[in-house]
Parts: sequence; structure tokens; C-alpha cells
Amino acid sequence: MRFAEALRQPGLAAIAEVKRRSPSAGDLRPDADPASLASSFGARGAAAVSVLVDERFGGTVADLAAARAATDTPLLAKGFFTEPEHLQEMAAAGADAALLLLRDVDDRRARLLADEAARIGLDLLVEAHDASELARAVALDAEIVGLNARDLSTFAIDRAAQLALVARAPRDRVVVAESGIANRAQAAAAELAGADAILVGSALMRALDPAARLAELLRRPLVKVCGLTREEDVAAAAEAGADLAGFVLAESPRRAEAPLPVPETMLSVGVFVGEAEDVGTDLLQLYAAENGHRTRDGVLLRERRAVARVVDLPWLEEDAAHWRRAAAVEGRILLAGGLGPENVAAAIEAVLPWCVDASRSLEAKPGIKDHAKVRAFVEAAR
Repeated sequence: MRFAEALRQPGLAAIAEVKRRSPSAGDLRPDADPASLASSFGARGAAAVSVLVDERFGGTVADLAAARAATDTPLLAKGFFTEPEHLQEMAAAGADAALLLLRDVDDRRARLLADEAARIGLDLLVEAHDASELARAVALDAEIVGLNARDLSTFAIDRAAQLALVARAPRDRVVVAESGIANRAQAAAAELAGADAILVGSALMRALDPAARLAELLRRPLVKVCGLTREEDVAAAAEAGADLAGFVLAESPRRAEAPLPVPETMLSVGVFVGEAEDVGTDLLQLYAAENGHRTRDGVLLRERRAVARVVDLPWLEEDAAHWRRAAAVEGRILLAGGLGPENVAAAIEAVLPWCVDASRSLEAKPGIKDHAKVRAFVEAAR
């Protein structure tokens, strides 16, 4: 399978990176075995494996060749390539794709390298760091565009700027969010902004078991705990491993005065009925108003753009066909309505949702969470 084709598969793809060190973080995993890591990453869900071949990252071309001998997973050669001969060397060592850093080459050189890559059957991941470089990548007609959150001059991470670039990238390209992704919430933020794939390196190399960490990042469904009104309940949900924190901002016994701060391991969601307001949350969950309450289903919004369907129960009603109905809905599904620790595993098996959402079943009383129930729900959903 081509590198580009592997990244186009349904769902969020991951490029797992093998690197022993980085200029920004120093040593990460000095004894990293590229063959073992590439094999285990492929087995645990990586769509592709990136191998650093530059000595500044503790890498060599021999690492790429070792990875190629160990796995059929598509390989990305990552280094600073400015000559056609560099690409030829990577292809000879087993690469399916190579990195092209636009900050290192002018447009004429970029075209020369793109033409050479096409000639030898090598995909290019064309990396941009700002809007100007993104425009250059589009003009180059790059099939795969990487958008890096890290400023390579200062090594600072700016996720907001990266997500803005991801959202601006043409949807007919394969879009890869690179750097600074260490948890499911950050991966989901990139996915909802429009990324087809994420590239993860340092977070994996620092993990006790890199392949298990990769599987954890890719695990679905995500888990949302809704109806949060207290900081201690947000903390309990985060500690349990929930990925989204929901704050009801419509009339409800669970209404929050305002969204509360959430840790970087969670995305915040403002829940509205009728009309949504910009309250600073990462996402908005909006239901239409009907007869003084919410409609059955809603929509999840990122910057006013629909990114998922919310499939819910009718207001204060049950429906024996709820899961069957949800399973028939196409696209990204946030499943809500009647979920709790005792049935969420069965709901996941029946529906295969992108995210599961619970609120009332996790309460000690309206607006107050029972932390044991929160932990049980997240554990059951995993």
C-alpha cells in the first residue's frame, strides 16, 4: 500500500515516529531499536512509520533499512533532503515516502525534488509551518501536506496556530498534523479540524511501551462526561481518563454558570439548545429547540462547522431501537442518551460510535457527579 493511500483510510491515521533524540528535548530513547519499534507500531495500528535518518536526531539511513526489513508498514524517511540524490538514497533504503521541508528550499528546488520523487515512485510529505508555506505546498500540488505545530527556530509549540492551518488546508489533500500531540484529546482536536493523520514521536519515545501508547492514542470511542458544574468533578473525569468535558449552558438542573477550565487531556464542550454562543470552549454541542425543550438529535460543532452527529434519545423518553437507529447513521457519531457504566460496552459494540456521552447516570444528584460512577463509566467504555 502506498504511504498516501495508507493515510487516506477511514478514521484518524497515525504515523508513529522512531527517533532517539530531538534538538528540543535532548535524549528520548537512546537505545531505540528501529526494527523492533517499526514492527510493533505496525501491529498496534500505525498507518505508517517515520524513521529519523539525521544524526542530529540520533538516526541513520541504516535505521531506515532495518525498519524496512522488519515491517511491511509504509515508511517515511525523515531528514533534511535538498538534493535528488538524497531521495534516491532513501528509496534505495526502503522508504515509501520522504519529508520535504519547505523552509529549507525555494519553490524551484521544491519542484525539482517533487519531480524526482514522482519519477522514482516516492511519496512526499511536504511540511509547512505557516500560511505562506501552506500556500506554497498547495501551489506545488502536494498530495500530502504536513502542518507542524513546532517552530523549528524556537522549538515552541503553538497548537492553536497548527489547528488553524489544518482547518485552512484543502480537503482534497492528505493533511497531517505534526508535533505536540501527546493524548487523545489533542489527536481529536486535530481530527476535528480536518487532519487525516497525526504524526507522533516524542510522546511515544518517552513511553514505557511505545506501541501500547500508540494504541491508547488511537483508541475509540472517545468518552465525554457531560453536565459538569464543579471543578472537582472536572478533575475526577480527567483523572478517570475522560476525553471531553461537557458543560450544559441551556436551562437544566445541570446548567453550569460558565464553562470551567479543563486540563490539556480534555476538550471542553458547551451544550446549547436553540442557539449556540461563543463561550470559549473547544467545541459546541447544539440541539434545536422544540416545544420548550431540545430536539432528539443534535450536532457537534467546531468553529460553527459540523464535525459530528449527536444521536440522542427523545427528551425524557426511551426508545428500544435507539442503538439500532444510531448504528445506521453514517459518519462520525457522538452517541448519547441512557448510557451508563452498566450498558456502555454493549452500546459501543452495537453502534461503533466515535464518542460516547453520559450525564445523569453518573450523578449523585443533579449537577453533582458520583466519582465512582464516573470512573466506572470510563473504564467500561475502554
